[in-house]
Amino acid sequence: MKAAKFAKFVLFINSLVPLAMLGYDASQHRLGTNPVEYLIRTTGMLALIFLILSLAITPARKVSGWNGFSHFRKMLGLCAFFYGLLHFTSYFVFDRSLSLKRTLSDTLARPFILLGMTALLVMVPLAITSTNGMIKRLGAVRWKRLHRLAYVAGIAGSLHYFLLVKADTRQPLAFAAVLSVLLGYRLVNRYSPSLRSKPAIVRPSN
Repeated sequence: MKAAKFAKFVLFINSLVPLAMLGYDASQHRLGTNPVEYLIRTTGMLALIFLILSLAITPARKVSGWNGFSHFRKMLGLCAFFYGLLHFTSYFVFDRSLSLKRTLSDTLARPFILLGMTALLVMVPLAITSTNGMIKRLGAVRWKRLHRLAYVAGIAGSLHYFLLVKADTRQPLAFAAVLSVLLGYRLVNRYSPSLRSKPAIVRPSN
C-alpha cells in the first residue's frame, strides 16, 4: 500500500512538470512569437496525452496481469481534466478576452472548437465522480458505465486537434491511431468470448 501511495505521489509530481516548464518559459519570454497560441496548444495536447494514458490503464492491466496499474487511472484522468480546463481557460482569457458572447459565437461558427468544448464538458461528470464516495454512491456498474464516456471525450478531443491542424496532421493522426487501438481492444475484449476476462471489481483507491 505504501508503495502504491509513493508511486502515485511520483506520478502527481511528474504531472506538474509540464506546467512548471510552461510557467518558467513564460517568465523567460520563451513561448515563441505567439505565446497565447503556444499556451493553448500545449495545454490541449497535454490534456489529450493524459486522457489517452488513463484509457490505456485497463488494457495494460489486462495484458500484463498486474493490477497495480489501476492505482494510476484516477490521477491520470484528473490530470487530463486539469489540463483540459487550463486549455479552455487559456483560450477564454487570452484569446476571447473573457467574453462569453465571443466564445459562444466562436464555438458555434467553428466545428473544431465545438468538439473541444464537447470533450471538456464530457469530462466534467467524470472528474466529479472520481472520488471514492461517488464510486460507492453510484455503485460499480453505473460508475463504470458513466466512465466509458472517457472514450467520447478522447474521440472528440482527437477530432478537435485534427481539425485545428491545417497542414501537418501527423500528431493528431498518431493520437487517433492510439485511441483506435485502445477502443478496438476494449470492443474485442468485451464481445469476444475467448478474450473476455472476469470483470474486475471496482474498489475505491487510496
